[in-house]
Formats: sequence, structure tokens, C-alpha cells
Amino acid sequence: MEKRKAGILFGGVSSEHEVSLKSAAAVVRNLPSEKYEAVLIGITRDGRWFRYSGGADEIENGAWEKSPELLPAFISPDSAVHGLVTLLPDGRYETERLDLVFPVLHGRGGEDGTMQGLLTLAGIPYVGCGVLASAICMDKAVTNALLDYFGVAHAPWVMTTRRELAQFEQLAPAWEQKLGYPMFVKPANAGSSVGITKAHNREELRSALDLAFRHDFKAVIEKNIAGKELECSVLGNHDPQVSVVGEILSANEFYDYDAKYNNAASRTLIPANITEAQQQEMRAEAARAYRALGCEGLARVDFLLEESTGRLYLNEPNTIPGFTSISMYAKMWDAAGIPFSELIDRLFELALERG
Repeated sequence: MEKRKAGILFGGVSSEHEVSLKSAAAVVRNLPSEKYEAVLIGITRDGRWFRYSGGADEIENGAWEKSPELLPAFISPDSAVHGLVTLLPDGRYETERLDLVFPVLHGRGGEDGTMQGLLTLAGIPYVGCGVLASAICMDKAVTNALLDYFGVAHAPWVMTTRRELAQFEQLAPAWEQKLGYPMFVKPANAGSSVGITKAHNREELRSALDLAFRHDFKAVIEKNIAGKELECSVLGNHDPQVSVVGEILSANEFYDYDAKYNNAASRTLIPANITEAQQQEMRAEAARAYRALGCEGLARVDFLLEESTGRLYLNEPNTIPGFTSISMYAKMWDAAGIPFSELIDRLFELALERG
């Protein structure tokens, strides 16, 4: 059987560039090589695209950008090309048809619908959610509004913008009355806990908004839900499967970027230390939210289990979750009996099915 050519997009312009490199390296190492040939496409922090012919280790440590084999390249939006255009040293170019693409790109420029839009124009099947669901799930304010509409429980919240910061002293009392301290401040469009602060008073709230607005013009402020941080992995198009539930034991006050990727003291439990009934409730809510938000392919859905009430709150969906060696998406499926290589094969088959 002829191998399918699978484009693996990595790097990107978001603040999660380095995490994307680690995720992509893990995907390359676990690619079912008997069925797929990897076509590696790297994007630098400043947005330059290259066809890369080296190994996974150089992707992971960032050395790929210095490879002598790099060639400028881009995915053409022309559906007749259906793939990659590579610029050759002699000034000519060549085209390479791609059967599918896995955008292993976290955050802006990869997870927010923009890359999905390009691949849709190109007519190339791709792993993960479509344009609309990607954009919805990237924007925490839009996600929260839709969860409200569909009756999916999540933390009480408000939205504010950079322009409204001039009226901070007038707006803050209403936020405090609705949410109370401590409260979480998040950029509406940023991934992997980037720019998130737990504010314990008004002074910290103002500083937290200043930080959030470095990442986006819009911010979401949410009530603190004290309890367990839980996650589950969802896989599928119209009939999604949900993995076992995992639990995060953060080394920091909450599971921020540092706790997730840099602090070795953070731990995870698979399965989570919760009751079977709580597992079933969470898995059902994850599938319901996945369908309500229009997700396809995959998502990791995060929850909070309130300690004082036992009530479950959806925290957020992630449409391109991490695939690093410590990331939960693949680990939870492995615990459910689907090893990493088989998981990638299933994701590719789901992309081809939808495409």
C-alpha cells in the first residue's frame, strides 16, 4: 500500500512556539511509518515557513532552524496544488501533494481557525476542529457565552476590554460583587495558561488585567472554583469517545504555564481520584460540550470539581492540546488502551473521513 503524505506543521508565531516543537517531535517519533510519510513544515517565530528534512531531536531543541537543508516553502491556498510549494536554490519551485495535515500548532496562528481556514481553502484534510469551532474555542468569552446558551455549567464570569481599563475603578465593584476574591483573569485569546493571573484583591486585579491585555485586547474574569483540576480527552467527529479522567496536582497555586511545562514538582493522576459517578458525569458533560461547540477530531476538555459542593464546572476546551511527553491528551488515551502511535493513526483517519 502506498504511504499517504502527512504534513506536520510545527513552531508558529504564538507564545507557545517551544511547546509546539516538543509536541511535533513526539508526533514525528510516534508516526505510524508503515502508513504515512511525514512532510515536515516548520514556521519560525516571525512567521517564515520552511520545508525541513531533518530529525525530531532538532525540532524539539529548536536546532531545525539552522539546518542547511531548509528550503522556503508554503501551503498553497490553490486547491489544484493540494499541498506544499517549495522554493528551490536555483530559483525554480516544486509542488508536493499532501494527503492530510496535522497542524501541531498551539495558540494563535494555529489553533484559532486561521490555519484551518488556509487548509480548507487548499482542500487538504486536516487533524482537529474546523474553522468555526477552532475560533470559538480559542476565544474564552465566546466559549463561555455558548456554554451559557447550551446550559453547560462553568464558572461565573464577566468580560472586559482594554478600552474599558480607563473605567477600572467604576467597573471593579460590580465584578467584585458578582465574582468575589480570589478571581482569575485570563486573556480571551491565548492558550496553555499564558497570561493568566489569580487576583486576590483590587490591586492584583488591575495588575492582572494589565498582563492579560499584553496578550489580547479582550479579557475574561472568572470566579475562583476551589477544588480538583480535572481533564479528559475527546476523540471523534460526530460520535465522539471520551477517555478516562485525569487529575492535575499543580506545583503552583494553579496550573499555569510554568507549572505545566517547567516545574517538575507538578504531577498528574490517571485515573483521577474521584468517584465513578463523578467520572461518568464529567465524561458525559465533555461529550455534550464537544458537540455544542461544534468540535471535530479531538479536544482536551478541562473541568473543575468544587471541593465544598462536589459540583462540576467546565473550565475550558483545548482544540490542539499538547502532545509532549508529559501532556495529558495522549497519556489519558494510553490509559484507556490506545497507545500514542494508534492515536495518531485514528486522528489521521478522522481527518480523512471529514475531509
